[in-house]
Amino acid sequence: MATSAPAGSSSLAALRHRFRGWMLEGLADMAAHHPGPHAGPRSAHEGQRWWRVMCLTGVDYFSTLGYQPGIAALAAGLLSPVATVVLVIVTLAGALPVYRRVAKESPHGQGSIAMLERLLSFWKGKLFVLTLLGFAATDFLITITLSAADAATHLVENPHLTSALHDKQMIITIFLVALLGAVFLKGFLEAIGVAVVLVGLYLCLNAVVVVVGLGHVLTASHVVPDWTRALTTEHGNVLAMVGVALLVFPKLALGLSGFETGVAVMPHIEGDPGDTEERPVGRIRGARKLLTTAAVIMSVFLIITSFITTLLIPAEAFKPGGPANGRALAYLAHEYLGSAFGTVYDISTIAILWFAGASAMAGLLNLMPQYLPRYGMAPHWARAVRPMVLVFTLIAFLVTWIFDASVDAQGSAYATGVLVLISSAAIAVTIAARRAGEHGWTIGFALIAVVFVYTTVANVIERPDGVKIGACFIAGIILLSFISRLARAFELRVTSVVLDGMAERFIRDIAHRKIRFIANEPDQRDVAEYRDKLQQIRTDNDLPVEDDFIFVEVTVKDPSEFESEMRVRGEVLHGRFRVLALESAAVSNALAALLLHVRDATGARPHIYFEWTEGNPFAQFLRFFLFGQGEVAPVTREVLREAEPNRERRPRVHVG
Repeated sequence: MATSAPAGSSSLAALRHRFRGWMLEGLADMAAHHPGPHAGPRSAHEGQRWWRVMCLTGVDYFSTLGYQPGIAALAAGLLSPVATVVLVIVTLAGALPVYRRVAKESPHGQGSIAMLERLLSFWKGKLFVLTLLGFAATDFLITITLSAADAATHLVENPHLTSALHDKQMIITIFLVALLGAVFLKGFLEAIGVAVVLVGLYLCLNAVVVVVGLGHVLTASHVVPDWTRALTTEHGNVLAMVGVALLVFPKLALGLSGFETGVAVMPHIEGDPGDTEERPVGRIRGARKLLTTAAVIMSVFLIITSFITTLLIPAEAFKPGGPANGRALAYLAHEYLGSAFGTVYDISTIAILWFAGASAMAGLLNLMPQYLPRYGMAPHWARAVRPMVLVFTLIAFLVTWIFDASVDAQGSAYATGVLVLISSAAIAVTIAARRAGEHGWTIGFALIAVVFVYTTVANVIERPDGVKIGACFIAGIILLSFISRLARAFELRVTSVVLDGMAERFIRDIAHRKIRFIANEPDQRDVAEYRDKLQQIRTDNDLPVEDDFIFVEVTVKDPSEFESEMRVRGEVLHGRFRVLALESAAVSNALAALLLHVRDATGARPHIYFEWTEGNPFAQFLRFFLFGQGEVAPVTREVLREAEPNRERRPRVHVG
């Protein structure tokens, strides 16, 4: 009598199946906006107006007003306005032209990393990209944790709540990070409408604070003279002030954030009716408007806010634990506009800082799945949103705990990530201009690159913690990437097999008999090579002379690539030897893919014959892992075993 499975176990299995389906549903939401280079013309209604998309990147860029004036005051003291002017000049004359060029060269959201990826090949290119991804992860993840920490600071320092929440900074920050993760787990394609409301409200409230602050500076006749007198006493003359401001400027690099995010959101911008993914002219034009408008708005606010906060807030209030630390403009809002307005300002700041984390999370989900899975350096589930959201959220928890939810402590790591990415962008556009023969732009971009490299080096020397944190991210990404690639080494790694006319004719002809292939490593490709190889295989395997064979030769082009389309070319050499020539990243995986393709096309199980490879097995495996060659026969058999569990349908591998 048959027994059925317990109802509880079947329902539990169904629940696990639904949960797995929910977790792995779809690819990264942001990546869904990249139809690829061969997509057809875009409809005119696709995408959003550039100024609306600007608000999506603006929740990251403009939200730095929540803490930038305070950080500038801590770093530069009385010179904060002068140092901020230097920052604005670098922004408008340096970062802005660079990223306008990046928008033209890489309009699909990958930014300067994609530009630099094209310059290098093989493993050195992959390692370089992994390094840049490490700094990008530093930038975006610290954006999440730093913004959440500053949002918690605004909440804790609110006069109505400070007594109840004064020791809850860590808990509030972790809660905000968890809430952000929950939003993305639920499903987050884009929140441009919410971003427009938040950015519009936040900029309006900041404009009110700025106007009132300027009014107090102008009406209090002693404020400006006291400031200029103190500056002269401390620094002597204008040249000395400018010199010190140039030295202090790298500490203000947080004010340069937002440009990478601005490029990352490009795929959301509405293009012209005739735009294609290969030539998105309208999208590029809109992205340039976005970058320029955001930079100008931010520059105006940075200069004015650094001026009024330096003149109106006591220096002691900026120090750690002070009421203006990490919330200088909120301090002025409460001081000069009352508790009610100050509370509204705090709520607006908390909301935009929290949503700045959303912008950074979207950037991570856009960037990482475009590289790591394609390199074979992340599991398949890394292409799905929800598993990656969990990974990034857990890392954000760890970073928050390490830095004790401190805005000041995270500033160096954030600045390092921002500056490395901007420096790499400046170098990328310099190379692009040089290759295009644009000598004037080449010199200009080279000078900008020098400025940003200097700024990066100065920031690292002054605050080495930033590069240490970046190095931890890089080491973690490289280590996990190689572990993942090792675990996936025996996957098929061929997205599709395309045979030319001659190759198809070979397969059709041999399908009427026993399908036998000989794996051959091409050398001189002369008559003796094929004659001797054929004789050796027949002798080793005791095969009759009348049996028919086709040689298969794989040429490894770039062993650092993980998966790609495989094209098969048929040739007749020396009037008698039929050869299938393949190009792939790995010999064994290519041979396995060909065998499975032939089996599916003909309905017959093909046979392939190898000679043993001489040498240490471990050394041969390393050759396979790094260079796509090595001990070919057993690896081909293992790839086939993983791809086809049924032994009765699996192509046969013979070694003699």
